Amino acid sequence: QVQLVESGGGLVQPGGSLKLSCAASAFTFTTYIMSWYRQAPGKERELVASALSVADTVNYADSVRGRFTISIDNNENTVSLQMNSLKPEDTGVYFCKAVAWHQHKEYAYWGQGTQVTVSS
Repeated sequence: QVQLVESGGGLVQPGGSLKLSCAASAFTFTTYIMSWYRQAPGKERELVASALSVADTVNYADSVRGRFTISIDNNENTVSLQMNSLKPEDTGVYFCKAVAWHQHKEYAYWGQGTQVTVSS
């Protein structure tokens, strides 16, 4: 059974950095999209960044472009999110999501989330 486990969240001051990681177990797909979403209190979950496994294709929300970097390690089945120049509005629970395809079926998996708090 596929499981996604996030790590690396915590409390950081404005302007600081954090690196989130998401490890996928029992994940044997070769073509997939790994994404990071976040959800702030009282707000809807939003896409932060995504990356395609088979091409150098990444996508960022306008609010994080230039500050966050997503990267996939296909050998380790992990996806990381390097977050720099953090702002209080980056606070929220960050979720890892994997969407994969096999024999014309789509599979989607979510992690349990990790809290990121940006505050002085």
